[in-house]
Amino acid sequence: MKMRIFVPRDATAVAVGADEIVTAFERVAETRGLPIEIVRTGSRGLHWLEPMVEVATLKGRVAYGPVSAEDVASVFESMASNGPHALRLGIADEIPWLKRQTRLTFARCGVIDPRSLEDYRAHGGYKGLERALSLGSDTILAEVTASGLRGRGGAGFPTGIKWKTVAQAKADRKFIVCNADEGDSGTFADRMIMEGDPFLVIEGMTTAAITVGATKGYIYIRSEYPHAVEAMNAAIKAAKRGGYLGDKIGGSTFGFDLEVRVGAGAYVCGEETSLLESLEGRRGIVRAKPPLPAHHGLFGKPTVINNVLSFAAIPFILAEGAKAYADFGMGRSRGTMPIQLAGNIRQGGLFETAFGVTLGQLVDDIGGGTFTGRPVRAVQVGGPLGAYFPRTLFDTPFDYEAFAARDGLIGHGGIVVFDDSVDMRKQARFAMEFCAVESCGKCTPCRIGSTRGVETIEKIINGERVIENLALVEDLCNTMKFGSLCALGGFTPYPVLSALKHFREDFAPIPTTLQAAE
Repeated sequence: MKMRIFVPRDATAVAVGADEIVTAFERVAETRGLPIEIVRTGSRGLHWLEPMVEVATLKGRVAYGPVSAEDVASVFESMASNGPHALRLGIADEIPWLKRQTRLTFARCGVIDPRSLEDYRAHGGYKGLERALSLGSDTILAEVTASGLRGRGGAGFPTGIKWKTVAQAKADRKFIVCNADEGDSGTFADRMIMEGDPFLVIEGMTTAAITVGATKGYIYIRSEYPHAVEAMNAAIKAAKRGGYLGDKIGGSTFGFDLEVRVGAGAYVCGEETSLLESLEGRRGIVRAKPPLPAHHGLFGKPTVINNVLSFAAIPFILAEGAKAYADFGMGRSRGTMPIQLAGNIRQGGLFETAFGVTLGQLVDDIGGGTFTGRPVRAVQVGGPLGAYFPRTLFDTPFDYEAFAARDGLIGHGGIVVFDDSVDMRKQARFAMEFCAVESCGKCTPCRIGSTRGVETIEKIINGERVIENLALVEDLCNTMKFGSLCALGGFTPYPVLSALKHFREDFAPIPTTLQAAE
């Protein structure tokens, strides 16, 4: 009987030697004369343990990690004998960090072979689409709306409303567009799901197509994600062979085609109208709204444009029902959120859980504090345009409204941790510089305001007229926040103003004479 060994082909694991580990296992097995089958999976998201390899046993899959090529010989012996090993983590599903999650979207990621349609179906794949084909557009819309699903790309707009708008629009052709231009710092959930469970995204997009009457879809992936591009293209071909794309999907009267388009890496193309401009073959520049893409989108036609995680949530909702999804979460934030822990953190990776867990739990408990062992000073949530939260705000629940109430945003669910060595003046400067570099240039507040912001913060760092320049930075931020065409310029003030508000001592230290007097 062959020993089945599972090794991730996720970019994170590959970057730390997963491909070399596969070669090492093949050599060891050949030397020992023992037959093995190596299955390349996605990642389970425990990035500090990558490459994490697993072996099938009668009691479940046993995990080892982090494994290097030099460890393979001894790990192989442990696998063959079911014996102890320093890197043995036990049954993978019982690892506490995994067991405490609520995995609805990422249930199959790291478990199945992402190239195998049969494996996807064997683990519940396409049940949602099969049910959707029997429901009809109005019932599907009711289910998606009742689930409470909101856009997981950052804006948090209700998915059901967006789909209903496109469904009701009159046009000879409609489109489905998946925004996979994941550019926020500290985020990798889109990449992980595309590399580890690509059929899930295809199923969600196909469900959207039959709901609104679209016949063509595009997945817009940034060029920095070559593994995701390869995985999605392979899955699209397999889905076509299996009858889940093309004409008469699943034996129905519906037809839907899908293709991948690769972007050049412009951050602003994460904004939906810039993305559409790029898809049409033009420079990625923000469009003024209205009209909205739901009415006048790709090639002037009604278009559903959602993030990867939004489409990936749809199959569960249709398979298990809206209530099963809406039962998780709090307030208007329903379901689960794949939270990405990054930066100076001990246990970085993807943690999917229901909305409501506090920021402190995520950083201190789940993330294990800083990698350096120094105190946490600041946490940026929501990518490079997200606010910096100090420890005094660690009681904030991970929820759209709770973060907004404290002048923050959860964005795409990325959390970047900084210890007490961070200089918040430099972080504020970086936010302005990032905006200046990535601005499409269409609107003056973003294009000019960010450049002036960099110059002014540099003056503050150099001690030039600090009080006056701090006032100027705040004025620039207000102009950008209320005058920019899109969220790039409009959200850049979040990290800058939060740094000024919560870490004022870095910008205008109390004079020595005053400190002595106090």
